[in-house]
Amino acid sequence: MTLILLAMSAVIVFCIIAWNLAIYALPVMVALTAFQWVYATEAGIFLSGLAALGAALASVALVIAVVGLAKNVALRLVALAVFAVPAFLAGYALSYGILKHTTDSGLLLNSVGIIAGLVIGVSAIINLNALGESALSR
Repeated sequence: MTLILLAMSAVIVFCIIAWNLAIYALPVMVALTAFQWVYATEAGIFLSGLAALGAALASVALVIAVVGLAKNVALRLVALAVFAVPAFLAGYALSYGILKHTTDSGLLLNSVGIIAGLVIGVSAIINLNALGESALSR
């Protein structure tokens, strides 16, 4: 019983950390993909890192521009959902990875994973929406 409570406490702590880092899930995934793609063309580590940094900054700039400038609510929600999906997957994987060592219940693993993923995904939407509106409202 105490191991399950310890694991649930760890999930809560890591979800708090993930709450604060949720808006970085998509740029990190884009940066890793760009790095791997450019490195596979034998461009070298420095140029691959530069391409990864550029791709990550471009993804953030594009979504902030859409959120800040678009008047269509559906377009804004799609742009925010693009950031929320990787955050959801990161929150799900985070809680699933912690709890899989403490319980054998598949229902508990998936339920807590989905709840943690939703919380982290919603936090990414809230944080990015606030960032986009404040950055371009001036």
